Amino acid sequence: MTDREPQALNVLDDTGRKLLFTDARTANTFAPRPVGEDELAMIWELARWSPSAANGQPLRVLFVRSREGKERLVRHLDDGNRAKTLSAPVVAVLAYDADFHEQMPTVFPARGQMLRAAFAEQTEKREGIAAYNSALQTGVFLLAVRAAGLAAGPMAGFDRAGVDKEFFADTSWRSHLVVNIGHPGDNPWFPRLPRVPVEDAIAWA
Repeated sequence: MTDREPQALNVLDDTGRKLLFTDARTANTFAPRPVGEDELAMIWELARWSPSAANGQPLRVLFVRSREGKERLVRHLDDGNRAKTLSAPVVAVLAYDADFHEQMPTVFPARGQMLRAAFAEQTEKREGIAAYNSALQTGVFLLAVRAAGLAAGPMAGFDRAGVDKEFFADTSWRSHLVVNIGHPGDNPWFPRLPRVPVEDAIAWA
C-alpha cells in the first residue's frame, strides 16, 4: 500500500488548444518559405507515438520535396489539387504497410513472434487492420504538423493505384492520403464551416 496520490496529467493550455484544434485550418495556399529536414523530423518524432492496435504502427510516410517528385505525384491527383500541391514546400504521401506484422517482434517484444505468425496467412485481415490503424495514426500526424508550427492540407482526391505504382511498386506500402505541408500563403483559408451540433454528436449512457 502507498499513500502517494496518483499523478495528475497536465492540461493543454489555451495557446496549445488553439494551435492544434480550434484555430487550426486546412491550408490551400503556401508561402515559398522552405520546410527543413529538422521540421519534418519533428513531425515524425511526434506522430510516431500515436496509439495503434497491438502497437502495430502501420503508418508509413513518403516526404516529396523535389520538383521532379511533385510532378510525378500530381499527374495522379485530381485537377483541383494539382496547383496547390506543386506550390507546397513538402508533400507527404501517407500510406500503410500491408506487411506491418513483420515488425511485430520489434514493436511488441512480449508477443511479437506469435502475432507475426498469426497474421502471416491472414492477408485480408491484415489489410483491414493496417488501413484502420494508419487512419488513426494519420489524425495524430496532422496534429504533429500543426505542433511543428506548420499548416497541413490533407487531400483524398487522387488515384491510389497510380500513386502506388509510381512510388511504391514492389513494396507492401499502400497510399491513402496526400498532405501538403508548409507555411500558409496568401488567403490560405476557406471560410470556417459549422461543426455538427453537440446534441447530435454526443450520447450519454
